[in-house]
Amino acid sequence: MDISIVPGCTIKNLNKINILLGKNGCGKSTLLKKLENYLGQKEIDFGNVSYLSPERGGNLQYDSGIDQQITNNVNHISSTRNRNQAPTFRQQTLILYRRLELTVLREIEKEKRQDLGYTFEYMVDKINSNLDNIEIKRENETFAIYSKNSGTEKISSEKISSGEAELISLTIESLVFQKQSISGKDNILFLDEPDLHLHPDLQVRFMNFLVDLVEECEDIKIVLATHSTAILGALHDYNFAHIFFMKTRDADFDFFPISEVYKKLLPVFGAHPLSNLFNEAPIFLVEGDDDERIWQQVVRTSRGKVKLYPCTCGSVQEISNYEGEVKKIVDSIYDEAKVYSLRDRDDGTASISDDPPVVRFKLSCRIAENLLLSDEVLSSLGITFDFLKTSMNDWINSWRSPIVS
Repeated sequence: MDISIVPGCTIKNLNKINILLGKNGCGKSTLLKKLENYLGQKEIDFGNVSYLSPERGGNLQYDSGIDQQITNNVNHISSTRNRNQAPTFRQQTLILYRRLELTVLREIEKEKRQDLGYTFEYMVDKINSNLDNIEIKRENETFAIYSKNSGTEKISSEKISSGEAELISLTIESLVFQKQSISGKDNILFLDEPDLHLHPDLQVRFMNFLVDLVEECEDIKIVLATHSTAILGALHDYNFAHIFFMKTRDADFDFFPISEVYKKLLPVFGAHPLSNLFNEAPIFLVEGDDDERIWQQVVRTSRGKVKLYPCTCGSVQEISNYEGEVKKIVDSIYDEAKVYSLRDRDDGTASISDDPPVVRFKLSCRIAENLLLSDEVLSSLGITFDFLKTSMNDWINSWRSPIVS
């Protein structure tokens, strides 16, 4: 799907889940708000269009005053969220939860789906599936929060972690959006930095939740702005995810599918959700599986002296392609990061130059295994190459000698 907001600004090739990756300040939030405003116009024939602001404040408590504001003004939620800070976001979530419950109960009554075992607890279970230590239970106007360990210990919404509150809020908002989607039309949910407050493992869990959401409803698309590589890594094996690496002043946003190259690269970046971790153990592109195993062994046995993340490219012909793709990711996320790549010498002697942030190396020997015979390695073992040759010849000759009984 393509969208043209204004002349000279187009969004192309949207799929079910679309990741807009870029550094802080490159304009991700501005773009999503422009899209929401444009698609929300009456003359634009789209279904449900919703934008979730990045700094989602407030507390998961029912507020009758906010309920009244939403009731009196159908645009109250969109007008208060079309900004970077939404101080009553979670109170609004509780109002939407009440309406989600009413929608589902009416659906059950209208379609008599209770005969199929469909109840609102199905929605509650979806929310709880994202939580490890707590769970929500239907109670009073909305729900109460309990410890999963005891099942009876009630926990104040003010006492749960910011990540737990974030997950409850985001899953409710997403389920509400799904229920409010209009069949036969394109419904788009714009999620601005859903990774805020979420540990990388929880980011992956939430992405799995979103995958299930769009798979259940074919008319839903999600555009998600982030600078989290854990989110990107979570989608490395999902066939209906597209990506765009955003830079400041971009005007054309041509999303592209996750290629085989990205399927190999993204799990590596998923293990580096923070910039400083990536800088401490940068990706190290090597030609083949044997090279990868060698350098993995080097990292393991160096006791912290060598910090690299080896990644095989398959062949010397592919390494340039990998360099180009990993460069796009690094340039969109990190400041002053480095990527390293290593080629075997093979039969060539031509030198290679760096392509920042990619730093390129070429072995002086034909293959990486020959590094075991380098002067530096032999010196660390207290021997010389001449001594090694003599020892090897003696060992070979010993096997050629007849066995004396």
